[in-house]
Amino acid sequence: MNILVTGGVGFIGSHTVVELHNSGYTPIIVDNLSNSNEGVLKGLKKITGKDFRLYKADCNDRQALEEVFRENKIEGVIHFAASKAVGESVEKPLFYYQNNVGSLMVLLELMKKYDCGSLIFSSSCTVYGQPDQLPVTEATPKKPAESPYGNTKQICEEIIEDITKTQKSVRAVALRYFNPIGAHPTGYIGELPLGTPSNLVPFMIQSAAGVRGPLTVFGDDYDTQDGTCIRDYIHVVDLAKAHVASMEYLAKNPEQTFDIFNLGTGRGNSVLEIVETFKKVSGAPLEYIIGPRRAGDVEKIFANVAKSKDLLGWQTELSLEESLTDAWNWQLRLGS
Repeated sequence: MNILVTGGVGFIGSHTVVELHNSGYTPIIVDNLSNSNEGVLKGLKKITGKDFRLYKADCNDRQALEEVFRENKIEGVIHFAASKAVGESVEKPLFYYQNNVGSLMVLLELMKKYDCGSLIFSSSCTVYGQPDQLPVTEATPKKPAESPYGNTKQICEEIIEDITKTQKSVRAVALRYFNPIGAHPTGYIGELPLGTPSNLVPFMIQSAAGVRGPLTVFGDDYDTQDGTCIRDYIHVVDLAKAHVASMEYLAKNPEQTFDIFNLGTGRGNSVLEIVETFKKVSGAPLEYIIGPRRAGDVEKIFANVAKSKDLLGWQTELSLEESLTDAWNWQLRLGS
């Protein structure tokens, strides 16, 4: 099967390309390189021994995206391409709605036109807002999003669900990620955001490597054990494998039109726990300062992952220590 991977040169997308290849699929990559680097293709070849086709295109560009569908028999889509920085979305809400929601609508129109029936959508635990009870299940009510980014994910899920109710040829799974970290164990691909990273781990490892200044911990007065925000951190390779499991889930369950799965470890770790664990596994010095809270941040959230284990046959295998070790080794390779 040819699987279109939008944002396939990005962090999660590139690791999913590897796992698709390992499982016998043929990934076809679309990426506008707005937050990724074409050099990732070299890392993919080192890992898989294969050259993957990259279309340099924006998913909001219907003409460019239609060319991909015309030239390839696309049998499934994994849609990663989106802007994803919470803080930036607060500053640039219109850009986030145009980029994230607009691109999905173009993609769905082309899937219908070219009779492509399976969609795996990259969603987020931000759809839950600040939940009243933890851990969150897929049945946890969605709350008003804490950021425009989170709201785009809610809107996109609703659009997909509406489409699958009326357009029976399209079936979809929305995967609600918690916090992906780490890198491929080979060190050939990893997280490489352009500019200053907005996520904790890439900034932290760049700070420890001397690429950035001190890490800022945004707030230490939350209602948590050490006052810092709590998240569910999942190794990106585990996350990538869940996309393959989801594609196979749709193939094995033709009656299933739309489903949602949490992807996490089922455990929460605070920002300071991440910092201390990183210092332990890397042995690297790390300077950090406590700053004010950041707009849009949720206090604490982690997943109940029973549904993904039961229905997808998937669960995480890699530990927090392994995630941070792989992330650090990736940074060291970049600096070598």
